[in-house]
Amino acid sequence: MSTREASGNDDPVIESRDQLVAPMQQGEKPKSDWRIGTEHEKLVFDVKDFTAPAYDQPGGIRDILMAMRRFGWEPVEENGPDGTSKVIALKGQDGAVSLEPAGQLELSGAPLENLHDTCAETGRHLTQVKEIGAELGVGFLGLGMWPDKTREELPIMPKGRYEIMMRHMPRVGSLGLDMMLRTCTIQVNLDYSSEADMAKKFRTGLALQPLATALFANSPFTEGKPNGYLSYRSHIWSDTDPQRTGMLPFVFDEDFGYERWTDYMLDVPMYFVFRDGKYIDAAGHSFRDFLKGELAVLPGEKPRQGDWWDHLSTAFPEVRLKSFLEMRGADGGPWSRICALPAFWVGILYEDSALDAAWDLVKHWSVEEREALRNAVPKLGLDAPIPGERKLHDLAREVLAIARDGLTKRARLNTSGDNETGFLETLDEIVASGKVPAQRLLDKYHGEWDGDVTRVYKYAF
Repeated sequence: MSTREASGNDDPVIESRDQLVAPMQQGEKPKSDWRIGTEHEKLVFDVKDFTAPAYDQPGGIRDILMAMRRFGWEPVEENGPDGTSKVIALKGQDGAVSLEPAGQLELSGAPLENLHDTCAETGRHLTQVKEIGAELGVGFLGLGMWPDKTREELPIMPKGRYEIMMRHMPRVGSLGLDMMLRTCTIQVNLDYSSEADMAKKFRTGLALQPLATALFANSPFTEGKPNGYLSYRSHIWSDTDPQRTGMLPFVFDEDFGYERWTDYMLDVPMYFVFRDGKYIDAAGHSFRDFLKGELAVLPGEKPRQGDWWDHLSTAFPEVRLKSFLEMRGADGGPWSRICALPAFWVGILYEDSALDAAWDLVKHWSVEEREALRNAVPKLGLDAPIPGERKLHDLAREVLAIARDGLTKRARLNTSGDNETGFLETLDEIVASGKVPAQRLLDKYHGEWDGDVTRVYKYAF
């Protein structure tokens, strides 16, 4: 999740609707300037007993962050809930390293020109954390969810926004705390050239997001046992907060654009306002009231531009718009799948012919059909039914062919002359076998692991 470095007191006050629409408009770029941003989260565990290290303990999360300085990362500090300054993130040439609520370590990669660069960036990061982990006795695991930990067994990171969110989550859903504390994801951030291009990519990405969820499904265990799902992480989002999650039917309306997105975000309840280095609890309050100077926790004050940017980061639908589009449907996983997710979406969305072909596959689906697929995938994966009396597995073959064609036409070559299609190979293997990653883990659990879920830790990065 986002990390604030300044309070925004010098930001311009929002006086017009144009200032609300501006972040999305400012994201427009010519195709030559489109970039790829990849984010991934990892579970951090003590190699001796698989416990999750606390922030302050020796060899814990703070020590990991401080050790990263040797690679050129600069610490980012924030006043913790106890009023003392805490290192809660890092910034550097490869983007930013930040902490999820229970210490899941996230790399938010820099915007890069091609998939060769973004996969190399991921490789550098994993090499760095593994070196530090070997010294501190910690490991890093790519899964969609903690396989064995209860909420109570997990530490809480000293970030002010998390304290507010954790108080609010139980008011609006039964699984929000699980989302915060127990899950990990891979995300891809992509550009658009115009409002129309944004809308088409948003619709296509949203309709196909359940396919990404299925291909990357990797969270079949809860508290040491199979949970009945292939992507329990995806299921968690169905009972987190209905006012800021979901498949967003209005995106498929003909008039969808920046204005409709602005209206949606104005209706998403607030979490907080950041002032003077501190988070002020505004959970459940209305940004519309804030615009009128009627926010109860800051009476008479109107929002600044930074407040709106903060608010844009507090909606969690399957695809999210800020000044770029975020594809948010995939579970955490190993290096190969961290590279495969951007390959999947870049191949589909960054070539016009591929985007047209992908949209043609799903444009006839109804709101009800899209919702039914999204709800079926966490349990059924590629076996989920799709319109036309087919299975998602059938669609996967077609979409991967489209993605491969898109990457071939992009013709971004590495120094060996290879294009970007090789990053899809791990997805080809999944589709060829018909088994998503979670099903392979379940086979091991019921077979060679003999019901011992801790055996999964040997698959750490």
